[in-house]
Amino acid sequence: MSRHPEVKWAQRLDKVYITVQLPDARDVKVNLEPDGSFTFSATAGAGNNTYELQMDLFDKVNKEASKINIGVRSIFCVVEKAERGWWKKLLRGDGKAPHYVKVDWDKWVDEDDDGPGDLDLGGMDFSNFGNMGGDAMDDDFEDSDDEGQAEKTENVQKTGDAETTGEASSEAKTETSAST
Repeated sequence: MSRHPEVKWAQRLDKVYITVQLPDARDVKVNLEPDGSFTFSATAGAGNNTYELQMDLFDKVNKEASKINIGVRSIFCVVEKAERGWWKKLLRGDGKAPHYVKVDWDKWVDEDDDGPGDLDLGGMDFSNFGNMGGDAMDDDFEDSDDEGQAEKTENVQKTGDAETTGEASSEAKTETSAST
């Protein structure tokens, strides 16, 4: 028996972003037809569970201009619309969208906000998304963190000596005033 992965979507005037959220997916197969038929299958999880998805998109698409990125945590598709325009919803038909299909609010832009300043992901090289680790950034900040830590340690030691001196003198004052 197959399962359905979670699907998030957003759109622009000329494209639809579809993200299939399935960590550690193996044997990924995605098929997109010009009539808007979108099929997906993969295996994932400790039990090699099968995940399948078949969606009839709202309108026709440009299969040749569409792109896909298979990442470690998700499969990201940029589906080019055959005709520019806003779709009322992601899927064809009068029914409600399945429970596993959700709006991707991180990528969503309202119809009247979509303009020339739009973020275009079409020219990006999707092959490097899985290789972005923290190692490169750690090297850049390693020296400044060490220097900052050394300064803090010195300040604490200096402050600690002053506090001890201050506490001793205030205790002496308290004892003097109590005996008076």
